[in-house]
Amino acid sequence: MALTTDSTTPTTEAVKEATSQSISVAIHAAKLEKEYNFTPEHPELDHSQKQRMLDAKVYNPSDPLLVYERARARDLMRVYNSSTANTPEELVKRQSILHLLTRGKMGTGCWIEPPFNCDYGCNITMGNNVYMNFNCVVLDCGYVDIGDNVFFAPNVQVFGAAHPINPLTRSKGVEFGMPIKIGNDVWVGGGAIICPGVTIGDGVTIGAGSVVTKNVPPYTVVGGNPAKILKVLDREECQKEDREYEELKALGKAFEDWTPVPKGTLALPPSK
Repeated sequence: MALTTDSTTPTTEAVKEATSQSISVAIHAAKLEKEYNFTPEHPELDHSQKQRMLDAKVYNPSDPLLVYERARARDLMRVYNSSTANTPEELVKRQSILHLLTRGKMGTGCWIEPPFNCDYGCNITMGNNVYMNFNCVVLDCGYVDIGDNVFFAPNVQVFGAAHPINPLTRSKGVEFGMPIKIGNDVWVGGGAIICPGVTIGDGVTIGAGSVVTKNVPPYTVVGGNPAKILKVLDREECQKEDREYEELKALGKAFEDWTPVPKGTLALPPSK
């Protein structure tokens, strides 16, 4: 297995091979669970506050079960963020930790660059080929559903957690969560923030530094604070370009002559 191209990041083939070995990952995850005492849950603890949280109702974050599950997630992330992936065995171990963190709700070909942080992990679902760059944060107090072929640039923050706007209520320590859904083929630029309750459609590009406070329609480019639609993509034109790319790829010429569009220059203010 060709593990790395630069001695730090595994190749796509290596990641897919490791994550597709579901039996190996599951077996290794079970061993890690015993080695680090990562008990999945305490069935004897009351689940009512957790269910309120997942139902987007006001809940008590100091509930014993929620405190335990956050502590378990932090233990898993501590091991994950200090792990390496320079050998096939280390790669399987790292993917096994993600398997434990998400409780198996993760597709093939997923890769998260450490450090990564989340609240619970078990409320996150990832499709196939999800990539998160350094320093991503997911506050999964609500369900966070991430589709296939989703790319997060560094420092992306996904906030499913919220507090009451009323300061008197907020000071009592109650919280609420809201679900976030991210479709397929989405690219989230560096430092972008996705706020509670937002749904992002398929084929969306979110500009760096954007703050997404509302639902985003499919096949759009958004940016700004708050994020606004900057461009609407033609889905049929995208599909046509993709077919042309595949034809070039078959001939060994994919993107041979392609270069990025040069950036413009900011206009100077008018002289007085």
